[in-house]
Amino acid sequence: MYLKSLKITNFRKFGDKNNLVEFVGSKDLSSNSVKNNIAHSATLIIGKNNSGKTTVTEALKKLLCKNKEFKATDFNFIYLNKLLDEYRNNIYKHFPCLEFEIKVHIDFNSNNDLTTNVPFMSIGNIQSGKDEGDFQVFMKYEMREREMFANEVKSLINKYNEEYVLFRKFLELMDKDETKFKLNYYDAEGKLANDKNFNISDLIEIKPIGANKIIDDKRLSKTFNKIINFRYKNEKNLHFRESIDTQLDDINEKITKNVAKSHTESINTALGKIESNDRLQVLLSADLTFEKLMSNIIKYEYSDGTFHIPEGQFGLGYSNLMTIIGDIIDYIEQYPKQELHSKINLICIEEPEAFMHLQMQELFIKYINDAIQFLLKDKNKEINSQLIITTHSSHILNSKIHSGNSLDSISYMTIVDNLSYVINLNDENVIEEKSGNANTELVLTDTTEKDRKANDLKFLKKHIKYKVSELFFSDAVIFVEGVTEETLISYFIEHNENLNKYYISIFNINGAHALIYHKLIKLLKVPTLIITDLDIIRNAEEKEKYTQIKELKDRKTTNATISYFHADNDNISSLKSYFEDENLYIVTQKESIEGYYATSFEEAYILTNYDNKILNKVLKITKPQIYESIVGNEGKKANLKRSSFKLQIKISNCKSDFSNALLYAIVTAEQDIIPKLPKYIIDGLDWLELSIKKQIKGVNV
Repeated sequence: MYLKSLKITNFRKFGDKNNLVEFVGSKDLSSNSVKNNIAHSATLIIGKNNSGKTTVTEALKKLLCKNKEFKATDFNFIYLNKLLDEYRNNIYKHFPCLEFEIKVHIDFNSNNDLTTNVPFMSIGNIQSGKDEGDFQVFMKYEMREREMFANEVKSLINKYNEEYVLFRKFLELMDKDETKFKLNYYDAEGKLANDKNFNISDLIEIKPIGANKIIDDKRLSKTFNKIINFRYKNEKNLHFRESIDTQLDDINEKITKNVAKSHTESINTALGKIESNDRLQVLLSADLTFEKLMSNIIKYEYSDGTFHIPEGQFGLGYSNLMTIIGDIIDYIEQYPKQELHSKINLICIEEPEAFMHLQMQELFIKYINDAIQFLLKDKNKEINSQLIITTHSSHILNSKIHSGNSLDSISYMTIVDNLSYVINLNDENVIEEKSGNANTELVLTDTTEKDRKANDLKFLKKHIKYKVSELFFSDAVIFVEGVTEETLISYFIEHNENLNKYYISIFNINGAHALIYHKLIKLLKVPTLIITDLDIIRNAEEKEKYTQIKELKDRKTTNATISYFHADNDNISSLKSYFEDENLYIVTQKESIEGYYATSFEEAYILTNYDNKILNKVLKITKPQIYESIVGNEGKKANLKRSSFKLQIKISNCKSDFSNALLYAIVTAEQDIIPKLPKYIIDGLDWLELSIKKQIKGVNV
């Protein structure tokens, strides 16, 4: 039995669409080979700041923790504004309501799935096959006295005209006792559940471990003292406990006698001068307990080689990790054995990356997985545990992908139309059914479609780890095909007063391989610019003579990205200079520059800046003989544009040297002589800036 999904409606940043958060799937927990493998079954909730990650865990906490209450500010404000507009028009058909749908997966053949604590569940409520099924619990946080609430709202509307004031008073009204809400449970048919004693916390328990703030030098002591005190209270060796208690009683008695003899008598004598000791006197006594002993007297130290260092000097990253593990130990130890199989147990860790260095983040889920497996084995417990982690760390994302060897159970959060938008990732939905055209070198003639998809997935997982995991947290993404454009575009963005305000990731990926990212990028809805080369096919004579291309009639391309986005059409003359597909924008050198068509970024850059002082200096440094043969003794820079293809070919074997020399010359030069980016790239960056602004304002790209 495990939590399969949670649908959140109108709670905080969530609306009524794209609001389903999926947790581990049946294949993740059904295999005996992954028993207690928390890394494999962990659910990762990722996304940029303020995208709704914390909202998911807050919804779970408010539903599952009995001391948590919903407030008016927990309602989605867009939703409340729409209701208020209806009320202004005297329409009182709908009333504020939060809705939650929890789906629980049940294995009828498992001894672990004891669901007797759901009294209104029936076989009819379960969508099932022969051996397993899904049981849903529907909850609504809804108003008790609708008529009274409607009258109160009418009074507010008549009294307040200013929108901000009216909305604030509306929120205050929702929190008033006389309009109090109630959490009601419904069955699959939408009927109100009769059992008033049931609470969702009877079925699911949550252990929240919040984003850790190391606020004092005793944070670790407080964590581990809880564990030690619990163990002491539950110590089965009564002789040991009695021995400790006896020693504490002896210490208290001796301290009390010494304090009374040394201080109490003189204090009470002084007080007796003011008021009779029959009415007023001080009695001092020692009250040392095991808990106070551990909290205030026992000193925690940590081994650092041959030295013992105070806990306050322990590194913050290790302190954070040990505090998280300490909270998990405390939870597992205190969990009663009689409930091991009757509940779903969620361990929810929020933003664990605080203070952790990058390597520790990369290994985090493995650390937690190993620790939990050991603790469960050590305590001989088999708790139905699910781990939920919220993070904006690309390194913890890598830890999840490569500890579980899968993209499954990753819920990506973004914002669309000012609302949280959930994309549930898995291995099946991130790979295209088809990758490129028949000419793409990735598609081999002896490779089946199944094998191709499996290979694409392997590449994607590895490449994400080594290159592009930060794309999940970026405001925008740029894919390029070479080191020169990667270097120069990074510099350009850094010095652009509009684009440098955003987190834009640039990834250097060969065009054919970039296609593997297509479906994932579409899912993530991140504005993405793909800058690809025209790759004009030349015949042998044209290559030998470095022939410049003056027209595109009957010309074809070898570029897999261009063919892919133009329906396997490799005829260049019929293509546009850009292609737009929702959040994707693909640009290439389709328009002529100085009368010639460039086949690569370097050639386009040379044609755009052939008379630029910096470019000429760098060309002369990197290819002195070629440069001199082109411009001659008279330094005719115009000759460069008539030899742009030749220069590109000669530069191709030293692109890193060329790009580094170019960057050095640019950063040490005056701004007014810096070479320009080719127009097709400027156009692409303009689109990217506009798309980011639209997304931030809540308009879908």
